[in-house]
Parts: sequence; structure tokens; C-alpha cells
Amino acid sequence: MGRNHTQGFTYLFVLILLATLGAILAAAGTQWATIDQRTREAALLRSGSTLRTAIGAYYESSPGTVKRYPPSLEALLRDERYLAIRRYLRKIPDDPLSRQSEWGLLAAPDGGVMGVYSRSDRTVFKTGNFSPLDASLAGGAAYSEWQFVYVPVTPPVPPDAHPQQ
Repeated sequence: MGRNHTQGFTYLFVLILLATLGAILAAAGTQWATIDQRTREAALLRSGSTLRTAIGAYYESSPGTVKRYPPSLEALLRDERYLAIRRYLRKIPDDPLSRQSEWGLLAAPDGGVMGVYSRSDRTVFKTGNFSPLDASLAGGAAYSEWQFVYVPVTPPVPPDAHPQQ
């Protein structure tokens, strides 16, 4: 019996088909990873902004004339400086990049927490077009360089407000 010469072509066709499918799946995996990272990046901007706002609310609601930053992020969950408990957050949001609630903390001059940052050293996609509050994030090469800091706004001094001598 003679051999069927089409068996070799079928085998070659299957190899080419598998190589093509592998290339398509690799491209789809790369696209999915990019979409996932961009989604996490947007979530990082939201979480960082939420924490900055909560730190600012804690700072601005300090009793008395001396303003204080929270001693820790946990103080944002339960502010015990008042008779009635105040809450600035329901829970500390997770860092979307590490999926853990461990944030890098930026120390305030008084020893409290004035800001947070992600501990991820992954390269950022977004390098510009930030909101005015996040303008300082522009140009960061890694997510760990994105710092969400609450800086109190100092009231402008009127030009005619000179001390009396």
C-alpha cells in the first residue's frame, strides 16, 4: 500500500494553525495586561484622592487653634478627639496595584501622616493630563513617585495688611 501524501500537509497545516493561535493569544494577553494596569492606575488615582481628602478633613477639623495631621491611617476610621466619634473613612482603601492596604506613608512635620503613596515600582502609563489637585503627579516614572499629600491652603494676606508700628 502506498502512503497518503496529504498527511504531511495536514500536519504542517496544524502546526501553522497552532503558531497563529499562539500569536493571537499572546497579543490578546498583552492587551488584557495593559487594560488591567490602566484600570488599576485609575483606581489608584481615586483611592489616593480619597485618602488625601480624608487626611485633609481630619486636619481641618482639629479642635482648638493648632491643627494636627492624623497619627496613622487608622485614625481616619475613628477620630476619638471628640466626645462623639467622627469617621472620615469607612475603611482604608486597598492599594489597587498591590491589592493590599499597605500604603507608603509621608510623615508630617508634627509626626502625623500628611500623605500616602503606592509602594509599587511599576512603570506608569499616565504621565500628564492630571486634575489640578494631582498636577504634582505629572512626570512620575513609577507609581511609588505618585504622592497624594494634603497641604493646607494658607489664606492670602491682603496687600494693605501691614503690622502697625
